[in-house]
Amino acid sequence: MSFDFDVVFIGGGPGGYVGAIKSAKIGLKTACIDKRKTLGGTCLNVGCIPTKALLEITHKHYAVQDMLKSGLAKGNFEINFDEMMKKKEKIVSTLSSGIDGLFTKNKVKKFTGFAKIVAKNTIEIKDEDGSLQTITAKNIVIATGSQVTTIPSVPIDEEVIVSSTGALSLKKVPASMIVIGAGVIGLALGSVYARLGTKVDVIEFLDRTTPAMDLELSKEFERIMISQGINFKFNTKVLGAKKVKSGKAEVEIEGVKDSKKETLTADIVLCAIGRKPYIENLGIETLAIKTTDRGFIAIDKHFKTNVEGVYAIGDVIPGLMLAHKSEEEGVAVAEIIAGKYGHVNYDCIPSVIYTHPEVASVGKTEEELKSQGIEYKVGKFKFIANSRAKAVADDEGFVKILACKKTDKILGAHIIGRAAGDIIHEICVAMEFGGSAEDVARTCHAHPTLNEAIKEACMAVDKAQIHS
Repeated sequence: MSFDFDVVFIGGGPGGYVGAIKSAKIGLKTACIDKRKTLGGTCLNVGCIPTKALLEITHKHYAVQDMLKSGLAKGNFEINFDEMMKKKEKIVSTLSSGIDGLFTKNKVKKFTGFAKIVAKNTIEIKDEDGSLQTITAKNIVIATGSQVTTIPSVPIDEEVIVSSTGALSLKKVPASMIVIGAGVIGLALGSVYARLGTKVDVIEFLDRTTPAMDLELSKEFERIMISQGINFKFNTKVLGAKKVKSGKAEVEIEGVKDSKKETLTADIVLCAIGRKPYIENLGIETLAIKTTDRGFIAIDKHFKTNVEGVYAIGDVIPGLMLAHKSEEEGVAVAEIIAGKYGHVNYDCIPSVIYTHPEVASVGKTEEELKSQGIEYKVGKFKFIANSRAKAVADDEGFVKILACKKTDKILGAHIIGRAAGDIIHEICVAMEFGGSAEDVARTCHAHPTLNEAIKEACMAVDKAQIHS
């Protein structure tokens, strides 16, 4: 049987578009379908990239304000909110156009519309006008990503009660904002508006921020966010939210432990309780593609579903919902389909929160090592003792290295500090090669650099650090 394509990726996000380009590069006739006219998925259009643009611009604003307060600068300074939003959109547009160029260069066929698997090896594409076309593929890769998790009693209108999408496109700086959820998305966007002068209150059901994070790192992160003006209400559940006549929103909350109820009011409510797989109306029921009890598509170690010729990657499968994880899986599945060796080392995938300071982790947390009965050593080094951090007056946070007690092999690293998302990769590479803390400690690091804090933390594993 002949097919229109060797492989079709449903979804043009980081997993889908990277997988499509890789497939084309290794000789497969490839297509990619996305509901948006602009490629890049949630990450590029309404997620990672626009958020990072706003974080960078508002950090610069925050830094200038700090200089004015300290006397290092004089005069008046006010951010142009409208121009900031235009700058964000320009960045998104430029990057999306770049993906289109890569598709053209590598001969990846792009389809715009909603894709539905209607039969084995057959996909129906419905465009915005309602017209249909059908294509066939020997292999289909589901890479449709994730969508916002909602609360039924918190109706999102993207104007007053917003998701992360709405929070990226507000018309003005709100005087007050309530963030539901103390996770990565809520704290990143809450941080953006707090820097612009918004009063930000974060409501969290649990007793801490970012529950998957190493506990010590989480506590330091919380302390720093509080020092930057973000208020937390932990052990608190949201009963509901509604827009009121004043144009603001009311949020009814209740203490988890004492059941005490309270009503809060804010200009904007951001619901950021997480994301879930986006698999509705995809047609997986047609082929009886299996899902997990949490709604993810079930796969084997080669990204295969229970249906021959159908694969899944990215946010629709179990695991961390990270753009770079999806990219790695896109490359791996392309290689597997082409009969090559494709693999992702999930132990070496870093996670980053792009607040300021940044937070970055890779590998095991202390809590995981304890629960698994693994004996380990800890090395820590604070940025306050790092020359570069001190010189640029940005010395909050620390580096924490976890190494095997018997072999000294690095098992995990956790960093909170300036550029943590960049310097974490030194440890990622070391872990990928099975490196030890001593291997990194004995590697010459340029002076003065932030990476010296990693060297010192690795030295501290054996209590051999120099500068603390």
